Amino acid sequence: MKFLDEAKVYVRSGDGGNGCVAFRREKFIEFGGPSGGNGGRGGDVVIEAVDGLNTLIDYRYQQHFKAEKGVNGMGKDRHGANGKPVVLKVPVGTQVFDEDRETLIHDFTKLGEKFVLASGGNGGFGNAHFKSSTNRAPRHANPGQPGDERWIWLRLKLIADAGLVGLPNAGKSTFLSKVSAAKPKIADYPFTTLHPQLGVVNVDGREFVLADIPGLIEGAHEGAGLGDRFLGHVERCRVLLHLVDATTEHAGKAYKTVRTELEAYGGQLADKIEIVALNKIDAVDAETLKKQKERLKRAAKKTPLLVSGATGEGVKEALRALVQVIGEAPVTAKAKGSDEPWAPATP
Repeated sequence: MKFLDEAKVYVRSGDGGNGCVAFRREKFIEFGGPSGGNGGRGGDVVIEAVDGLNTLIDYRYQQHFKAEKGVNGMGKDRHGANGKPVVLKVPVGTQVFDEDRETLIHDFTKLGEKFVLASGGNGGFGNAHFKSSTNRAPRHANPGQPGDERWIWLRLKLIADAGLVGLPNAGKSTFLSKVSAAKPKIADYPFTTLHPQLGVVNVDGREFVLADIPGLIEGAHEGAGLGDRFLGHVERCRVLLHLVDATTEHAGKAYKTVRTELEAYGGQLADKIEIVALNKIDAVDAETLKKQKERLKRAAKKTPLLVSGATGEGVKEALRALVQVIGEAPVTAKAKGSDEPWAPATP
């Protein structure tokens, strides 16, 4: 399934049905009186957060959604049926914006949450409604009210407990594939990951969701590289795991590049708890490793963890550090058939 985190959609609620002008006509009843029924109410446009979705790809192929119109009223005091609503199903974490892409209409953070985006028009009154002591035979009825229509933007921000950040080719995808059942594309070139990836990690009987965010480069907040579009997926994370490539020219500069982009993006990303790790320690010699560790320690003002996503060295310690921050992840049994406490849980 392809990943899509933004979509423009047109919605229109149903028009209300018209009221009916009718009179009772039966043999031997000379003055039967008005019997026009009311029109039915138009259908609503409802958005619902459902389980089993993690992309907005469905809205690439269908952008127009219209609810049913209300049925017109009929004689013999028969009211029209209400129009059926149209329900747009979205993943948890979806935000609904107005056409200007800035005005937030609703933010779906809970499973099963529903929001009426456009209400259907009310049905018109039939002539029976207007009968009174002074007007025994009204000959007019109300038309149904029109429904609402609007263009909206759906924007998905993945809900993950922890997020992986770092420069392109820092080893984030390898790390995610090592600790979860996720199978992101892995290759030895920058920007291998073009879309965020999610994986469920099990460590010491606790589960949490880890998100691999496409790499940032200098100037990403101004649109360089893949830009800062995917940083929105990190906003809901409780903790960040910042991976720095030990094989890069200068680990300290690589760290500061990403931190600068996080601060420039805003959204309180720079204030999130951060765990710093020097990755790919298996690919450098002892002297280079010591030098890169000192550079990263000076830049981050904290001692980095030493990990290798390829060999698994130091991975447990990194995951335990994440769990300690998350804290609220549900306790589950250790993965079956695995001796490692950080192995992915079997489905």
